[in-house]
Amino acid sequence: MARVLVVEDDPFVRSALIRHLSEAAHAVRSVGTALEALREVAQHEVDLVVLDLGLPDLGGAEALRMLRGLTNVPVIVATACEDEAEIVRLLNEGADDYLVKPFSATHLLARMTAVLRRSRPGREEPAGVLTVGGLRIDPLRRRAELDGAVLELTRREFDLLAFLAGRPGVVVPRRELLAEVWQQSYGDNQTIDVHLSWLRRKLGETAATPRYLHTLRGVGVKLDPPVRELDPPVRELDHAVRELDSSVRELDPPPRDPAPPSVLPLPPRA
Repeated sequence: MARVLVVEDDPFVRSALIRHLSEAAHAVRSVGTALEALREVAQHEVDLVVLDLGLPDLGGAEALRMLRGLTNVPVIVATACEDEAEIVRLLNEGADDYLVKPFSATHLLARMTAVLRRSRPGREEPAGVLTVGGLRIDPLRRRAELDGAVLELTRREFDLLAFLAGRPGVVVPRRELLAEVWQQSYGDNQTIDVHLSWLRRKLGETAATPRYLHTLRGVGVKLDPPVRELDPPVRELDHAVRELDSSVRELDPPPRDPAPPSVLPLPPRA
């Protein structure tokens, strides 16, 4: 499983990519502009970026250069351009791989696997191991670690943590937690709250100041990697991004009205 950031302004294409990547067990975040992408990689741990070059706010090459100035995370660019010179330029600018539209979900997943294999040699997790931020959960060995330190969890605490870690960023309803973790069709929400409280204590957080476990009142619970505190150079970049974002908003470009693609392969952008 990898943490993937999809940068695509077309809502229909973005929805299709999120669906296919999620079905392949990847944790997916998505944004529609280059500026939002810069904020995401500054504030969240990301293993790979899928970057569409036809974004409304910044040119593809410029967005790629700004990403590279912020992080070394692997980037796969999606482009409608088949010109060899342009593709070579993008690779020299810092792209790790490229896909020419239209492409299939199978093709994208294969490219992602190859790029991730090259970017973290010898670091592949054993099959079934779940990683969310500094959390590493091995369901087969029933072992959980936080930042390399072993967590002493009860059986139910481990089951709860492993179930949420298998769905990072997804809000899980309490009814589903009762059914899947407690094997009960109904029950008292207080049982879940008590175990969440114990789990938070062992993760070094509280309900008021969560890092991993987030409760959405009346909705459910989700497990997310903690937002990273911005380093001084990143704060400067974030400030510059905010100023650029304000300038772009002032221009107020007219909204596009793309024709919805039915399924992947993705249509080339005109």
